[in-house]
Amino acid sequence: MTDRQEDRLIGQGLPGRSETTPRISATEVIASVLTLCWLGLVAAFFLMTDGAGADNALGLTMTLVAICLPVAMIWVAAVTARTAREMRAEAQRLQGAIDAMRSAWIQQAQNAAQGMKPSVEKKLDEIAAAQRQTETAIATFTSRRDTAASQPSADRKAALAPPRAAAAGEDQPVLALGTPAEDMRAPVSVADFIQALNFPDSPEDRDGFRALRRALEDRTMAKLIRAAQDVLTLLAQDGIYMDDLKPDRAKPELWRRFAAGERGKGIAALGGVRDRSSLALTAGRMRQDTIFRDAAHHFLRQFDRTFQEFEKNSADQEVAEFAETRTARAFMLLGRVTGTFD
Repeated sequence: MTDRQEDRLIGQGLPGRSETTPRISATEVIASVLTLCWLGLVAAFFLMTDGAGADNALGLTMTLVAICLPVAMIWVAAVTARTAREMRAEAQRLQGAIDAMRSAWIQQAQNAAQGMKPSVEKKLDEIAAAQRQTETAIATFTSRRDTAASQPSADRKAALAPPRAAAAGEDQPVLALGTPAEDMRAPVSVADFIQALNFPDSPEDRDGFRALRRALEDRTMAKLIRAAQDVLTLLAQDGIYMDDLKPDRAKPELWRRFAAGERGKGIAALGGVRDRSSLALTAGRMRQDTIFRDAAHHFLRQFDRTFQEFEKNSADQEVAEFAETRTARAFMLLGRVTGTFD
């Protein structure tokens, strides 16, 4: 509350000095009447006695004291009463000012809380709506059927190596529950997998959505794609977009060495992102945001596992195309921040 608002509140709701303490009050009137009465009595006394007893100095002094002392006592009492009355009025005025300031502060706090509540609720509603849209889009990807893509073709090389079948001598029995649904689908091709990792460029990118839907039907690919989607969404909140990054290209043999388990400076060229602002923002959020840190580590684990399978079935050109996807760029950025290439 400003001083001007305080003065306005005091002026509107509280009496001022001129209202509670007039210039001439009843106390001064009574003191004046008593003084005049006393002086009249003294004058009458001297007229009746003809000034007897005031001939010498001592008598004159006692006479003056007898005259002035009652007058002084009257006015001391009057001044004391006026001062006490003014102090009571001032105390009431200050108490009223404090009450007015407290009421104004409480009112402002309530108004601020009421103004903040709708904005917070609106923000939460926007977040919930965005989440529902994302879930709806993912459900649309996974629920549509692409008959053309499901047709087996000799030139459609699988992106990931098929899981190893259990050997005949292993102890784990094979249950006769029929053919799993995953085995009935045609494997996701390398081209579709790479296109899915790059995500659709626009709502009109039908090929991108088709490839993304196909990849989401595979459990291993779906884990990486959803982890990448979470990371890219969180990075976009800080204005970091993979299309703005121009990483240095690494040779396919370095990617294969990474898939073989090599880490450290020997494969440092994989972390080709050099944008300082993006690296600084990402590193700061890794330190401060627990949710972002967990999402980043989960993404790096899924990327590592999935790329090990992808590298087994891909040629050098396909590895190079894989490295140009938005998902791979996110790996380069987060890999440098987390020290994967140190």
